[in-house]
Amino acid sequence: MPQLLFFAAAAVVGYIGYRAFVREAERVSARVRQAEKEAENQAQGTLVYDPESGEYRVRKPE
Repeated sequence: MPQLLFFAAAAVVGYIGYRAFVREAERVSARVRQAEKEAENQAQGTLVYDPESGEYRVRKPE
């Protein structure tokens, strides 16, 4: 019985780790795609609108 609990706990930890890995991989892939678009357009950064000041600013890295 203790072996069953151990393997169940290991499976849960493995699944949580896998989901965290996939989430991080998607985040990194999105950043790489954005950087590729900027390089393709020869841009120095992406502008975003700041509603408080009414001006466009270069997006800060997350």
